[in-house]
Amino acid sequence: MTAISVVMGVYNGATTLAATLDSILGQTEGDFECIVVDDGSTDATPAVLDEYASRDPRIRVIRQANAGLTRALIAGCAAARGTYIARHDAGDLSDARRFELQKRALDSDPSVVFVSSATQYAGPELEPLYVSRARSTEAVSIVDFNDPRIIIDGPTHHGSVMFRRDAYERSGGYRAAFYYGQDWDLWYRLAEIGEFRAIGEVLYTARITPESVTGTARLRQERLAELSRAALEARHRGESEAAVLERAADVGRAPRRALSGRGNGLYFIGEALRRNGDRRARVYLRRSIIAWPFSMRAWVRYVQSLVL
Repeated sequence: MTAISVVMGVYNGATTLAATLDSILGQTEGDFECIVVDDGSTDATPAVLDEYASRDPRIRVIRQANAGLTRALIAGCAAARGTYIARHDAGDLSDARRFELQKRALDSDPSVVFVSSATQYAGPELEPLYVSRARSTEAVSIVDFNDPRIIIDGPTHHGSVMFRRDAYERSGGYRAAFYYGQDWDLWYRLAEIGEFRAIGEVLYTARITPESVTGTARLRQERLAELSRAALEARHRGESEAAVLERAADVGRAPRRALSGRGNGLYFIGEALRRNGDRRARVYLRRSIIAWPFSMRAWVRYVQSLVL
């Protein structure tokens, strides 16, 4: 049996896909398959995938009509044959030791069902933005209803996680209703099965672009995070989740605003760079203003960036 199934969805990601695949194929732990679901790409993504698959039999390509990341992940995980499933996002990079260290963490403690690491968030050209770390590197239950916060820890990025395939299947897997926020809905259900552990080292680099959901659909992600927590609390009370899932589906069906969404994505990158004292912030903030001139916060931060 294969030790690890890497599952990735990609839509029109040709410009950075090769770098992502190179970081996966360069892992020190080589016992894996890499399942890439091409979500109806119209750029050179299919050609890049075919070229890599012809060179390395560990890469398996699944093609589907464009349906979004969640449905791509559902398809990819259904095809997985590994003991563990490692998530990865197109455009992102993994440290060469990531699979080895995460597999070791899962092998050594049967109570742990999912593992993350510290994540370096970076801009389109891999400009450092910020590092996200879990609160603890010990095995913990991320849900504690006796704690006022209820959620006491968790993964630093969706793509940074490796989890047990049997736990994924027992939990019900990814759910299509959570179009933008499928990760936390899954983490909560995995937490009902076992514990979470974080590795303190930065083993994952998440690339943020102006079109990334992190920048353009942040409010929707936050709303779905609230709904995934509401579903968790409903399960804890022994109640039905049906109404929560319907509300989550409504969030995913709402149309995205192209101009303001791109402007928000550019602002997100520019503001992170500005806080770092990085003069490249002004480029992104200026482009944010061009994309959405009515954003007062972008104007204010752009003026502030001129003194860097």
